Amino acid sequence: MTKRIAALTLGLMLAACGAWAQTVPSLFKIVSPKDDVVIGVTGMDVDGIAKKLVADGTLSAWQYAVRKNSNGDLEQAPLRRIAILRQDTFRIEPYSSPLKVVPLPP
Repeated sequence: MTKRIAALTLGLMLAACGAWAQTVPSLFKIVSPKDDVVIGVTGMDVDGIAKKLVADGTLSAWQYAVRKNSNGDLEQAPLRRIAILRQDTFRIEPYSSPLKVVPLPP
């Protein structure tokens, strides 16, 4: 019986670790002369994104867009990887959405 409990406990722990691995990103709007784009990044705030752009000249991130999920509900979800160029960026601002934000792909 104790082996069965240990196996169930291990299974629950692994499932929890898998759920934690999917991090919900912070959303930001990047304003450029051409258009505005919403991106999702983890571990950075507005200042961190700005510093990265100044230091490296570019930032790779996931573009987020509104989509319908399998239930028909709207959500903010990753669309594609994009590169943001320092010289094309006018402003970076936090973006909030009333919709559920889908975690970044692995």
